[in-house]
Amino acid sequence: MENPPDLNNISSTINDFLLLLVYLIPVALIWFGRVYVRRRASARHAEILRENQEAGLTEPASLHPLVDRDLCIGCNACAKACPEEKVLAIIHDKVELINPTKCIGHGACASACPVNAITLVFGTEKRGLDIPAVDPNFESNVPGIFIAGELGGMGLIRNAIEQGRQAMISIKKKADAKKGNAYDVVIIGAGPAGFSASLFALENKMRSVTVEQESLGGTVAHYPRGKIVMTAPVQLPMVGKVRFRETTKETLLTFWENAAKDTGVKINYGERMEAITPKGSGFEVKTTKGSYQTSTILLAIGRRGTPRKLNVPGEEQNKVMYRLIDPEQYKGKHVLIVGGGDSALEAAHSIADEPGSTVTLSYRSAAFSRAKVKNRDKVQQYDAEGKLKVLMNSNVKEILADKVVIEQEGQKIILPNDAVIVSAGGIVPTPLLKSIGIEVETKFGTT
Repeated sequence: MENPPDLNNISSTINDFLLLLVYLIPVALIWFGRVYVRRRASARHAEILRENQEAGLTEPASLHPLVDRDLCIGCNACAKACPEEKVLAIIHDKVELINPTKCIGHGACASACPVNAITLVFGTEKRGLDIPAVDPNFESNVPGIFIAGELGGMGLIRNAIEQGRQAMISIKKKADAKKGNAYDVVIIGAGPAGFSASLFALENKMRSVTVEQESLGGTVAHYPRGKIVMTAPVQLPMVGKVRFRETTKETLLTFWENAAKDTGVKINYGERMEAITPKGSGFEVKTTKGSYQTSTILLAIGRRGTPRKLNVPGEEQNKVMYRLIDPEQYKGKHVLIVGGGDSALEAAHSIADEPGSTVTLSYRSAAFSRAKVKNRDKVQQYDAEGKLKVLMNSNVKEILADKVVIEQEGQKIILPNDAVIVSAGGIVPTPLLKSIGIEVETKFGTT
């Protein structure tokens, strides 16, 4: 006769099973919840990427991450490390660059990746990026000409400031060894790198001059109003540790302006460099206001270079500008905006919000192919509501004192006009670099 089952063991087994269920059910619910949330987020990220691809916003401006999908484990550490908003994000368990044009080359993503799945590169397979060749001391192949900041592919403010300082350490050593020139260094550009370099030169009692074709801040001054900038503390010569982590463009520019006043650093604004030629033991730098004999040169100009012009009659008038500074100054005026990118669309709808303004947006193509969806939608909404007028497939033919002549699909349109803002981008200074003998390499997604 078989032994009867041990009821105590059965009861214990059932209790153990029930305890296991009590543990596993919440774990399963949490796991399924996370999977659901992650899939929802993945769908949102995929939609952001799709919108940017449709808008043509697929080319990073400078240094950016290239993700090896075979190595990526989808841990999201890189996206969390990025100081910008939604540049990297997970789609289908792998990280993607969903907002390429927002990437500022910070590089924190590569450092944060635990499996080394990210490489920082310049350019893409479709669009090459011209990068001048420089050595570790920031000296180009032309001895005595140094390059720092955005022109060298480093758009991040903190890195540009540090490059300007480090380049000047090398420049000082070289300039000390050269004699017979009026200046030790001519600094061209007063953006983050150029401003840092100018302060270094003053602090170290170097014979220097800084020329800037526009205003303090360089490319930073062209950022949209209220844009958040500066993502890490940095050492600024004569000023010390700048502890900004997140601040607005306006606050940062005000800080720099105060630093310039407090230190007494001199910068020649409204003076554009026109030519660089070897002369004697150094170089002659010709500008729109004079010429300078110098031992060394620091090129700290932006990649945007000189604003792209329309090259039409009347463009030389004072009412023609190449960037929007303050929408309020156009209150009650007839304004023409030319261009189809984000800067043009943002200028158009911001000026249209000013009381009494009349805004016309002229673009040569049939669609705004390189503008963010939110800007396109806002301009289309304002156009439909009559707050501004959009002229697609149109070109400016002439700018007169109180009017503009526009051609649209064979028809001439004459509009009253008080101001013109041309937002057609800038001319990349590659020809300038090549003309003075600096070697330029086109990077197609390489380091």
